[in-house]
Amino acid sequence: MEETGMEIDESTIPAIPNSQSFKRLGIKNSIQTNFGDDYVFQIDLSQESSTMAVSLSTNTVKLYSPGTGQYLGECKGHSETINQISFSAPSSPYVLHSCSSDGTVRAWDTRTLEQVSLLSTASAQEVFSFSFGGSNGYLLAAGCKSQILFWDWRNVKQVACLEESHVDDVTQVHFVPDQRSKLISASVDGLICIFNTDGNISDDDHLESVMNVGTSIGKVGFFGEMNQKLWCLTHIETISVWDWRNGDLEANFENARSLASNKWTQDHVDYFVDCHYSGANDSLCVIGGTNSGSLAYFPIDYEVKAIGSPEAIFEGGHTGIVRTVFPMSEIYGGQAPGRGLFGWTGGEDGRLCCWLSDESSDLNSSWISNALVFKSSRTHKIRHRPY
Repeated sequence: MEETGMEIDESTIPAIPNSQSFKRLGIKNSIQTNFGDDYVFQIDLSQESSTMAVSLSTNTVKLYSPGTGQYLGECKGHSETINQISFSAPSSPYVLHSCSSDGTVRAWDTRTLEQVSLLSTASAQEVFSFSFGGSNGYLLAAGCKSQILFWDWRNVKQVACLEESHVDDVTQVHFVPDQRSKLISASVDGLICIFNTDGNISDDDHLESVMNVGTSIGKVGFFGEMNQKLWCLTHIETISVWDWRNGDLEANFENARSLASNKWTQDHVDYFVDCHYSGANDSLCVIGGTNSGSLAYFPIDYEVKAIGSPEAIFEGGHTGIVRTVFPMSEIYGGQAPGRGLFGWTGGEDGRLCCWLSDESSDLNSSWISNALVFKSSRTHKIRHRPY
């Protein structure tokens, strides 16, 4: 199977109706990460090192330049599924961490592609998530099978284990931004727990509160001016919004997929990929996708418990389910860098797609790294249909 890039046929892109207020996203670049049927699981990016990391279903992490798409190398060592990657290490912007179902958390120097640290769980239990924090910044928390483990990342020694708060896989752990002693965990058991990690960490003395979502939790994230709110996506495609400080449920969208589909007049939502919060606009969006590879950003107004019409549409890049969306605004303080570059997406078609917003003069052209992919002689007609 040859790796192919995409060209955009400008004639297939219809004009934008004046009655619609949305952002049109055009595909700038498409990279086939592997031969065969390998998935892209997650994308993360380090602004300081200008490196984009991509985890794949081959249990490897590939590195690219986010500006040019140039392939930089790969990090190999995991023997099972990689569940999370992150450049959040306090030690260096060049260090990437990854956790896996092989029971390890590994650190990689992205300049040399070498493994520089290894943390292993007892009995090789799966690690689904991790986060750096603690009041002194020295803690690494990891969500495992019903347990939360803590290491001092400086000496890679385990310092605590919480094993009574959850009864199923801990899918998410996050230290609260600006309150680094607070840890939030979420689990397949439907519970979100809040811990204080100061002192000798234990279930009895450090569990502060519990919120019951009632169904298996996939992802959670902070939003709001003081990061006081928490959005929650479940494995059955429901969305809820919480004030984690007092445990109040502020909105619950049990039929979120139907609400979003009703607002997308020429398509429907098969699943949700993620949520995205814009601090500049104080706005929360849920990212919905179709099985054929289209994406849309739907604004959430949790105060009136409504999901609005799409604010941005992505079409023509992917041919299957999209697993990850990385807006460049994540690392540029709410604003994407110049020339209309929006960000990158990856999915089950094995593709990485780079997207431009409609402000870019490059919208109707695409580029390909010749060192990475074979450029097809055939023009692929790609429609960018505004709704």
